[in-house]
Amino acid sequence: MLYTVSLKDSKVFSRLYKKGRFVADSSVVAYYMQNKLPVNRLGITAGKKLGNAVTRNRAKRILREAYRLNEMNYPIGYDIVLVAREGIKYKKTNELFGYFNRLAKEMNKAK
Repeated sequence: MLYTVSLKDSKVFSRLYKKGRFVADSSVVAYYMQNKLPVNRLGITAGKKLGNAVTRNRAKRILREAYRLNEMNYPIGYDIVLVAREGIKYKKTNELFGYFNRLAKEMNKAK
């Protein structure tokens, strides 16, 4: 990913859950907040309620790829956490484009 690095700090995840803005869908929720850095930071989570390890890893792969394909639409300087929901189990990457376009519009509007 060109303008994105991994987000691994649990404090940042907690801050986004508490203070960040969000866009929700039946298959994914995205929390976002400005980070005042020259890059975006992306974190992806899939809880145990989603299923076994194979299902959770597939969900994370789908979200990572959908984000990568839409990365050019997002403004730079945001922390983003994507949380997989139950509805993502049967989706494919190309079915998430509408959601990621809506997320980009919301982020551009908030800027």
